Amino acid sequence: MKNRKDDNVNLENKKTLFFLIGLVVTLSVVLVAFEWKTYERNLMDLGQLNVDIEDEIIPITQRQQQPPPPPPPAPPEVIQIVENEAEIDEIKFESTEMDESEEIEFVEEVEEETDEIFNFAVVENKPVYPGCEKLATEEEKFNCFNQSIMKHISKNFKFPEMARQMGIQGKVYVNFVIERDGSISNVTIARGVDKLLDDEAIRTVKTLPKFQPAKQRGKSVRMQYTVPINAKLQ
Repeated sequence: MKNRKDDNVNLENKKTLFFLIGLVVTLSVVLVAFEWKTYERNLMDLGQLNVDIEDEIIPITQRQQQPPPPPPPAPPEVIQIVENEAEIDEIKFESTEMDESEEIEFVEEVEEETDEIFNFAVVENKPVYPGCEKLATEEEKFNCFNQSIMKHISKNFKFPEMARQMGIQGKVYVNFVIERDGSISNVTIARGVDKLLDDEAIRTVKTLPKFQPAKQRGKSVRMQYTVPINAKLQ
C-alpha cells in the first residue's frame, strides 16, 4: 500500500519551533507583570493661604447748601394821568325803511356754462341717438342709443390689412365726449390692443353722427362715454 503522507507538511517537524515561540511569549508576559507599577491615590495638601483684606475707609463729606439769591427789585410804578379830552366820532345809522314809491329791480342770476364733464350714469337725461327720439321711456332711448352706436361701428370699422396678415385682434375701449351741441370730441383710447387697431377704432368713432346732448336740470351738459370695439378675425 502506497504511503500518502508528505514530510513537508508534517507538524511533527515544526514542534520545536512552536515550543520556542510559546516560551518567548510567556517570558514577555512575566517580565511585563514584574515591571508594572501602581500608585496610591492621596489628596495633596496645598497648605493654607492667608489673605489680609484691608477695609477701605471712605470719608463722609457733606455738601454745603448755599442760600438762594435775593429776588430782583420790583419796577417802580409809573402813574400816567390822561386828560379826558378825547373826541369820539358819532356813528350815523341809515334808515332801512323803504318808500312805497321806490321801484325794486330784480336781477336774474345767469348760470354760467361750465366745462364739467358728467358721467353717463349720473346725468338726468342721457343723450339720444338720431332716430331714437320717438321712444317713450328714457331706458328705451338709452338702449336704442347703445345698439345704434354698435351697428354704426360694425358697419364702418375696416379691419387693417396689416393687422389681418399679422393675426392681431382684440377688444379696444374708446373714450369720447358728447358736447353740449351733440358733437363728438376728445376721442382717446382707454385700453388698446395694437396701434393698427387703435387708430382704426378712433377713426370709426369720429364718424358717429350728432346726438341730442345729455341734460342736467334741463340744460345741455357735456358727457363722457366709453364704447368697446371687439376686433376679431373671421
